[in-house]
Amino acid sequence: MQKKPSIPKERNETIRKQIISELDGQTFSAKEISGYVGVREKEVYEHLDHIRKTLERGEQKLTIHPAECKKCGFVFKKRERINKPGRCPMCRGESIEEPLFSIE
Repeated sequence: MQKKPSIPKERNETIRKQIISELDGQTFSAKEISGYVGVREKEVYEHLDHIRKTLERGEQKLTIHPAECKKCGFVFKKRERINKPGRCPMCRGESIEEPLFSIE
């Protein structure tokens, strides 16, 4: 049984513009954004990094609500990368709340 080739969604605007319009005044995780725009979560992080740099030149700003350890409550405030950390540096727990993103 052969698998049918997947047909990409028809897009009226770029993925980054879709992400910006979704985040404008709202807060979402990368997983939620992934569902809205139809790309993998890993790609969303790459797009968010570019969006952050682009918005720094204008009046808007990408706000990142940092990830937090569910076990001990450690907040990843000083983290440079925007993706979800794999493990807590304090308790070594792997149950991490995802960072959230919004545009203000």
